[in-house]
Amino acid sequence: MKKFRLDSIIIKPEKNAEIKNAILLLHGYGGDGKDISMLAYNWKRHLTNTVFICPNGHEVCSINPNGYQWFDLSTEEESYILDHSLKSERILNEFVSEIKKEFNLSNNQICLCGFSQGCMMSINLGLVSNTEYNCVVGFSGKIINKKNLENRIKTKPKFLLLHGDMDTIVPPNNLLETKDFLLRQKVHVITKMIKNTEHTIPLEASSLALQFIKSNFN
Repeated sequence: MKKFRLDSIIIKPEKNAEIKNAILLLHGYGGDGKDISMLAYNWKRHLTNTVFICPNGHEVCSINPNGYQWFDLSTEEESYILDHSLKSERILNEFVSEIKKEFNLSNNQICLCGFSQGCMMSINLGLVSNTEYNCVVGFSGKIINKKNLENRIKTKPKFLLLHGDMDTIVPPNNLLETKDFLLRQKVHVITKMIKNTEHTIPLEASSLALQFIKSNFN
């Protein structure tokens, strides 16, 4: 297998089964592909023809040198964060092109899935692509910049967004704001607030996401 633009953990189907779909799993701020790959190991026996792609962010995290980031959060300056997220978007689009070529897939066979900062990137990628992705799943995220994103929407895949009601890192009101934004853009979106949950992916959220992805892949 060729080397991709981003260092990645690639989890292929068992017994060399034919690859019919892919799930791109984007980690959170300070995490890595190994962190988020735990979802893949939980889901793979239920998604037998699916390859899981778990890349590391293109930058070492500014506050955790053992992890990676999709964009820098060392300042809260809106324009700075937007510029860095747009750079990340370009890199991820190049990476997805490599994935599609390697596994002979098109966008409608790919689910974008991310946690926290990875969720934020998944939302952007899902809406600004020239061709529609199969679906988007987001855990504990938000929209990076509503005004910018609103002006760039090209496609409207189905969304599932999940969030813990006790999240202090990305407060749960962001789920409601993102849902409102997507509905205003006439995007099909399902949301679920998970009770007694902080900034993490609990079993309930993982199970709901698996059901949603299976139904869309089928």
